[in-house]
Amino acid sequence: MSKSPATRARPLSPHLTVYRPPITMTMSIIHRITGGALYFGTLLVALWLMAAASTEATFDIVNWAFGSWLGRLVLFGYTWALMHHMLGGVRHLVWDTGAGLEKHTASKIAWATLAGSIALTLLIWIAGYMARGA
Repeated sequence: MSKSPATRARPLSPHLTVYRPPITMTMSIIHRITGGALYFGTLLVALWLMAAASTEATFDIVNWAFGSWLGRLVLFGYTWALMHHMLGGVRHLVWDTGAGLEKHTASKIAWATLAGSIALTLLIWIAGYMARGA
């Protein structure tokens, strides 16, 4: 019997250790994740507003929770998710006009989205601490 053609060596598809995802794909995935995270963060904002409309004791409990190191970390993450998702939306709005669709330009815009979200988050928190005087 002869060898069947199915036993010949076939090329392997790129493995995850070989394939490097492009920045535009990574930012698209993160845009979707931050969109989901904003649902959770918006519930926290609603909780804070309900506590503010409730008794002083309730507000003090929620304010203490948001003021703890874990609460501030969550709020910092919420701020970053909000800024990243907003800039990702602007990026998609620019693409909807037909501009910036070239591979090199799209990659630059994706990196700018990441850098801009980090910078805006830090600026917001610095301004917040300066306004508090802390």
